[in-house]
Amino acid sequence: MVDLSQSGAVSPGHSRHGPGSGNNAKKTPKKSRTRRGKRGRRRRNKKNNKNRPPPPYLPPEAEEGNIEYKLKLVNPTQYRFEHLATQLKWRLQEGRGEAVYQIGVEDNGLLVGLTEADMRASLKTLKRMAEKVGADITLLREREVEYDLDRNTRKIAEVLVRKVPDDQQFLDLRVAVLGNVDSGKSTLLGVLTQGELDNGRGRARLNLFRHLHEIQSGRTSSISFEILGFNSKGEVVNYSESRTAEEICESSSKMITFIDLAGHHKYLKTTIFGLTSYCPDFAMLVVSANTGIAGTTREHLGLAMALKVPIFIVVSKVDLCSRGTVERTVRQLERVLKQPGCNKVPMVVSNPDDAVTAAQQFTQSACITPIFTLSSVSGESLDLLKVFLNILPPLSNSKEQEELMQQLTEFQVDEIYSVPEVGTVVGGTLYSGVCREGERLVVGPTDDGRFLRLKVGSIQRNRSACRVLRAGQAATLALGSFDRSLLRKGMVMVSPKMNPTICCQFEAAIVLLFHAKTFRRGSQVTVHVGNVRQTAIVECLHGKDELRTGERAVVRFRFIKHPEYLRLGAKLLFREGVTKGIGHVSRLLPPSQNHYQNQSHDQNLQEL
Repeated sequence: MVDLSQSGAVSPGHSRHGPGSGNNAKKTPKKSRTRRGKRGRRRRNKKNNKNRPPPPYLPPEAEEGNIEYKLKLVNPTQYRFEHLATQLKWRLQEGRGEAVYQIGVEDNGLLVGLTEADMRASLKTLKRMAEKVGADITLLREREVEYDLDRNTRKIAEVLVRKVPDDQQFLDLRVAVLGNVDSGKSTLLGVLTQGELDNGRGRARLNLFRHLHEIQSGRTSSISFEILGFNSKGEVVNYSESRTAEEICESSSKMITFIDLAGHHKYLKTTIFGLTSYCPDFAMLVVSANTGIAGTTREHLGLAMALKVPIFIVVSKVDLCSRGTVERTVRQLERVLKQPGCNKVPMVVSNPDDAVTAAQQFTQSACITPIFTLSSVSGESLDLLKVFLNILPPLSNSKEQEELMQQLTEFQVDEIYSVPEVGTVVGGTLYSGVCREGERLVVGPTDDGRFLRLKVGSIQRNRSACRVLRAGQAATLALGSFDRSLLRKGMVMVSPKMNPTICCQFEAAIVLLFHAKTFRRGSQVTVHVGNVRQTAIVECLHGKDELRTGERAVVRFRFIKHPEYLRLGAKLLFREGVTKGIGHVSRLLPPSQNHYQNQSHDQNLQEL
């Protein structure tokens, strides 16, 4: 039997200083209490750690793209500073003149944060870097992170770096404006581009209309273009200071070109032409808060989704109705966006922080759909839309842009004008290559399938003179004395080296979105492919006799009027009454099978 009194332990009934309590007996209880205290602290810390949220992360930094993570930029050496400036130049090139720096973030995306002093020093260094490469910085937002054990509050900063490219080719994004008639599209554009609020009776939209009947009815029937600029510091540049379009272009590092489309169902073919021909980067769907989803709203939403144009929504006229009505319209939109056919994630923007997050996630995820609620009369939340447009990055990176520019020149003809003392002028979009003043191209196809030679005179982009046009940019080209009657919408101007081929019959993989009865051989539909719009007959359906709503097939179409220039893989949309379908061009039939026989390329070119 063990004698507890001699083993150095203390029995429960003895006091600490009683018999049998030597030095060892005095130390042992202290040691056990210390252990118990440590174990208790461990348990408490473990419990607190369970309750504490995990460290916040961003996605890991990508080598490509215009987003850079930096933990800190405090007092770098001269060698390190030069390296950082070179890195910034690379990120600006990737973003076509824009870059976003996340300060206080590790390369793996961990949000570490910086103290106030380190953050000030880092922003000062970033400003020096930007000045070295000819750019400006704009602090988008600061956020606090608090997850470390000492509970110190640290901050991370998100900074936009923007410059004017060396060749003055500002970043240009095209936004198609959709929505039902009387939803406030033209009024909103007038307020954004003119810098003055509306008077509640449509004064802001008067400068946008092109025809007298539009002014009289207040309804857009044609396609018009309006520009909104942002300088290198993120400030709005518009007509508010009596600037000309040329001054706006010269003062801007980033340009938003709004394509104002018609909302009335009578002008649906014009709206579709604007969506397919002008290749918009984004679509803005305007919904009136007091009427909700009405008229052509669903149809315009479906068109943008079918053509895979990223869309964001603006709920206008919130000054005309109560907060409850606005919330009901927003909930209605959210229900439509979440339906199986849409599968979108609505994101209501209510503050500047939401606007920054929406702009970044919008281009990274195809399912995110930002929703703005604003008024063109009171100006409520108008600044949130401007913040969003200012930060909105381009969809294509510099590598894709460079690849398009390396290809042969191809310009889509969308508009044709006769300008006094200038001659024939064509408007459109340069799909690929580079176009310069004085360049010789061929235009076609004509009704008999020929391509005609011409020479490009002057070039204007956003109503200001431009010497060089690059792939993806829209412009007007002066053709001098070229006979306007030989031109039509849907033609292309291409390099003579391209040896352009034409077709009157082609095959497309389609899905029939809606048809009241059945879709079969002999059906006539209006086909939209890029800037081409022409009636075509269904020659045959491969493997099927007829199609019903929702079914897919490979269909052969034949144009009924004249041949067209098409590209393999081009998106296709066709309609006739309530019939609607989408797809892509899968095969161009060889000339021997075309209704219009193609002659050799040399015979197609005619010197005028």
